[in-house]
Amino acid sequence: MDLTYPVVVAAAKSWFRLSAMDIHMAGIEHIPQSGGALVAVNHISYVDYLMGGLPGVERGRYTRFMAKKELFDHRVGGPLMRTFGHISVDRAAGLDSMARAGDALRAGELVGIFPEATVSQSFLVKELKTGAVRIAADAGVPLIPIVVWGTQRILAKGRKPDLSRRQRIDIEVGEPMHPTGDDPTTQTEALRTRMQEMLEHCILASPADERPAGAWWLPQQYGGSAPTIEEAAAQYAEERRRRAQAKAEKRAR
Repeated sequence: MDLTYPVVVAAAKSWFRLSAMDIHMAGIEHIPQSGGALVAVNHISYVDYLMGGLPGVERGRYTRFMAKKELFDHRVGGPLMRTFGHISVDRAAGLDSMARAGDALRAGELVGIFPEATVSQSFLVKELKTGAVRIAADAGVPLIPIVVWGTQRILAKGRKPDLSRRQRIDIEVGEPMHPTGDDPTTQTEALRTRMQEMLEHCILASPADERPAGAWWLPQQYGGSAPTIEEAAAQYAEERRRRAQAKAEKRAR
């Protein structure tokens, strides 16, 4: 029985209302009202869990997100994540995480995954991991792409939170895909293409004054100044290198 999830959803909706958030949501009819389904959400902000789960809420369902193990290891966040029924992902034991996601799907749950694995600092759809396609195929459930846009302006990586009023958020739910798992690489690329098309639709649907030239939250190809996918990848690689070095130095001490 869900106890904390309804409380958090109610709090989120109060935030949306009090901040006069301008949420545009389309395609929620693609979320089944019952039965297992895997939703694949793009990742541009730390509030994507909230927005990526909103289509499910509108259909009377809670999304059980797959999230990195470190969140579950936190003494406060971990127990909370478990009360939501979210699924811990240990990158050192990926098959186990996939198996638990498959069990949840076969039990009729709506499961959420961020197939980019990390936040995209280019705000475009990065290269996807094949896990989403493989999990959906193995469990025999539909794979439903969801794209969110605008969340990066609220809480993006490396940026201060912006909780100003009347923020515009676009959420688009795509038609279900039915991967067979025969060719995970090709089917994953098809998922990425679909998500890229949906993202472009969301970006161009926003008014021109939401897309000022040089804006940090806009990809360069739409007139913004966000790093390219290649530049963002290089930044991420350097960040991982520094983290690994810091851990090694800590162990040495």
